[in-house]
Parts: sequence; C-alpha cells; structure tokens
Amino acid sequence: MTGVGMFDVLLAVVLPVLAWWVVAGPDLFRSVVLFIVFGLLLALVWVRLRAPDVALAEAAIGAGLTGALLLDTLGRLRAEGWGTGDDQRGSDAGASGGEHPSV
Repeated sequence: MTGVGMFDVLLAVVLPVLAWWVVAGPDLFRSVVLFIVFGLLLALVWVRLRAPDVALAEAAIGAGLTGALLLDTLGRLRAEGWGTGDDQRGSDAGASGGEHPSV
C-alpha cells in the first residue's frame, strides 16, 4: 500500500474516534477544541476526495466560524458559572433537595 493509501486509512480510522471523543468528552473546552480539529481533518478528507470547494467551506464554516462561536459560548457559560466541573451534568439538577422527583 502506498503512503497516500495509508494516509487515507489513517484518516478513516482517526475521524470516527475523534468524533466519539468530541461527543463523549466530559470537559467542554476539550470537546470544542477537538471539534475544531475534527472539522479541519474533515476538510482534509474533502481535499483528498478532490472537492476543494467543499473543503474550503468545511474549514471556514465548520471548523472556523462554528468553532469560534462554540468557544465564545463556552466562555460566556463559564463566566456565569457553568461548565466549571461543579455543575451536575447528566443528573437531575432541577429536583428540590437533591431528591428525584416523583413519577
């Protein structure tokens, strides 16, 4: 297998793993940074598929603009006390007294 073929296989393996890390990561900042990296690698995939227009749009909109908006949102959330690790992500934070609401 040539070096170019190995690079394509590497991209095919890395992208789904990276996507899982973005979705399942407990740290929001790390997830946003990995999302930006994912978008840039996806743009590289589009270049490999000989679709430079789609690659440019993916890099500019997918990684650049969306990544910047997510980082800005994360900064605003942290300024309000969210995303610092002391929030109860995935639990029922709205229940009174830490108890589960009755069904």
